[in-house]
Amino acid sequence: MGVAIQQLLRRCGTLSHIKQLQAHLITTGLYPCTRSVFVEFCAATSSCYAAHIFRHIPPITNDWNAIIRGLAQSLQPADALTFYRQGLRLLSCKPDALTCSFTLKACARALASNEAFQIHSQVVRYGFIADVLLQTTLLDAYAKAGYLEDARKLFDEMPVRDVTCWNAIIAGLAQGNRPDEALQLFKRMKDVGFTPNEITVLGALSACAQLGMVREGQNVYNYIKTQNLDTNEQVCNVVMDMFGKCGHVAKAYQVFNSMRCDKTVVTFNTMIMVLGTNGEGIEALKLFNQMSKEGFRPDHVSYLSALCACNHSGMVDEGVQLFETMTSGSSSVVPTIKHYGTMVDLLGRSGRLNEAYSIISSIPIAPDVVLWQTLLGACKTYGDVEMAEKASRKLVEMGSHSDGELVLLSNIYAARHRWKDVGEVRETMRNKQVKKVPGFSYIDVKGVIHKFVNGDKSHSNLQKKLEEIMCRIMEHGYVPETGYVLHDIGQEEKEHALSYHSEKLALAFGLIETSDDETLRVNKNLRICGDCHEVMKLVSKVYEREIVVRDRTRFHRFEKGLCSCKDFW
Repeated sequence: MGVAIQQLLRRCGTLSHIKQLQAHLITTGLYPCTRSVFVEFCAATSSCYAAHIFRHIPPITNDWNAIIRGLAQSLQPADALTFYRQGLRLLSCKPDALTCSFTLKACARALASNEAFQIHSQVVRYGFIADVLLQTTLLDAYAKAGYLEDARKLFDEMPVRDVTCWNAIIAGLAQGNRPDEALQLFKRMKDVGFTPNEITVLGALSACAQLGMVREGQNVYNYIKTQNLDTNEQVCNVVMDMFGKCGHVAKAYQVFNSMRCDKTVVTFNTMIMVLGTNGEGIEALKLFNQMSKEGFRPDHVSYLSALCACNHSGMVDEGVQLFETMTSGSSSVVPTIKHYGTMVDLLGRSGRLNEAYSIISSIPIAPDVVLWQTLLGACKTYGDVEMAEKASRKLVEMGSHSDGELVLLSNIYAARHRWKDVGEVRETMRNKQVKKVPGFSYIDVKGVIHKFVNGDKSHSNLQKKLEEIMCRIMEHGYVPETGYVLHDIGQEEKEHALSYHSEKLALAFGLIETSDDETLRVNKNLRICGDCHEVMKLVSKVYEREIVVRDRTRFHRFEKGLCSCKDFW
């Protein structure tokens, strides 16, 4: 009966249809046994009418639960929390474990941490804490709201665990910037006898991608194949993404070509983005064109991925042509702010600042602060003070108060030795208590992550190695690019400051600790500076080592004195 009612409900396109079905159920005597299913559907689609129904029937827990469940699945999950409170306070409803579970699911979707804590206390008070499914839902709510310590504490104290709770904590840690813990739990889960499923491996792959740990990622992929989880399209897409974020394009392409499930537009989009972020712009555009030949219609993500590929590879003309195709009406894709932002970035990086400015000024939708921030960043690259001041004024008019904007403007003035202007900007920064984000890098050596911070001089062995590196690359023409040290200090001090950038420290450590034929893989939280970029190129030539650096936005693959970005980043 319930299935038949659900099928009928899915055919109700308007509130009028819902009322007609309700009238039919009442007149045929079916309403009492189908009411919970009916009100749950109403709550997910028309919360006001569901509340109206509930006010005119006896306050039965099953009906209350049904409405909370429906609201938790709706576009406004926070409404479920309001209805839960109203039921307790006004209607004297008595919650059961399902009531708390559905309300916690609403907390997870609404990222309502305070409410989750309150429900937790009620779960304990009502004696539901032994319910494993309820504990898992609570764990998921904490993890999604970012309260990872509470989620981990709850997980560690659970006397009984199932695969759902392992998945919740692994996904929460991976999404909460604690990928190393996520991987540890993934391994522990297998050790204690649980079998990871599709959801588990998605969290583990995300953690590997964040850390750039391709060995661990390969191990997860091997497990996926042994368990036949590679028949799941989403899993394959995430495997491709993981290999791409670890800088292994060939392995990502191998997964793409050997998929045991049907490809979708999302599959093509993922592979195009992998190629693009790794500097394989030509291959990315080939695959973009191949989509149509295989019967797939590119969507807005397809175009965005292809434009990003042009951006990362310096393919300005190709990017402009692609954008014109998208906006000419020959495609059904309407450009979003992200498409315009990518074009501003592409033109800005190539020095075509006036064209980038024209795009921002003429787009049919209101430009957001990111567009002007992107232009401001390009102004720094090309030292265009006048355009930078235009962008800065626009940002002020829009009420933007980003710390990074002041840092950029200060750096632009400093590069032109306009120390008076630098002083004024830095005074504003001091008044706002603006601090630069500290740069750090890490490198995976033999499965262990080693982290380095800008300016760290505590490693005497690294100091000696850095001196050796600088001497050797200077013999091949290296001249420190001190313009990237934007302070009014002496030349020698600037050169010394450059030597202790975190990516150089990670590089030196890698050269010491790895064999001569091993690729060095460095991850950096910020954009790599021009001097470090030049050093990496020369080291790859002088030491005959392949070096892969993943910075905030893209990959740089250095080999034989060249970079995959073709010095366009």
